[in-house]
Amino acid sequence: MKIILGVLKPDSGSINVCGVDVGSKPVEARRHIGYVPETPFLYEYLSAAEYLDLVGVAYGLSREDRKKRAGELLIALQMDNHVNEVMSGFSQGMRQKIALISALMHRPKVLILDEPLNGLDPRSARIVKEILHRLAGDGVSILFSTHVLEIADAICSKITIINEGSIIAEGTSQEIKAMAGLKSSSLEDVFLKLTGSEDTVQVVEALRL
Repeated sequence: MKIILGVLKPDSGSINVCGVDVGSKPVEARRHIGYVPETPFLYEYLSAAEYLDLVGVAYGLSREDRKKRAGELLIALQMDNHVNEVMSGFSQGMRQKIALISALMHRPKVLILDEPLNGLDPRSARIVKEILHRLAGDGVSILFSTHVLEIADAICSKITIINEGSIIAEGTSQEIKAMAGLKSSSLEDVFLKLTGSEDTVQVVEALRL
């Protein structure tokens, strides 16, 4: 994720985002990307409105587009009543919503999301899921990282399982389950088998007093 964003340099090879080489034109490439880190960094001394306006300016949005796009997302995620509050008083879920809005308001062609549903209430999580499905249907490329495998199973059309830095399985949920010989099992069971972590039940049993 950090290599795609131009934060880290690759040891070899290159990455193109919408035809733009990340290595030689990182700023131009990032104009096509929306990013939500696992722990969003927000300018806490700003209000939500000020922060979103700043993000919109950075992406070159007009004043009208900034107001319209941010307003739609604020209402959808029930943050419109908090838009003029300073973000230092926001809960984790509220911060996550602002991070999501800032990543979506410029209509990116590529979305990079690292545990984006952290701290969200069920309603907001459902709305975000529906937005992601709609964006994917509109041709937006979405890279979604999560440790909650039920979410990956419900949202992602293609899943990659990484263990100790190496890809050990890739494909649709059903393809990965078939590969592991666990067609009717959960993705969590498949992950545990593929990573050699099937002894978790025994570990829990051993902890009983």
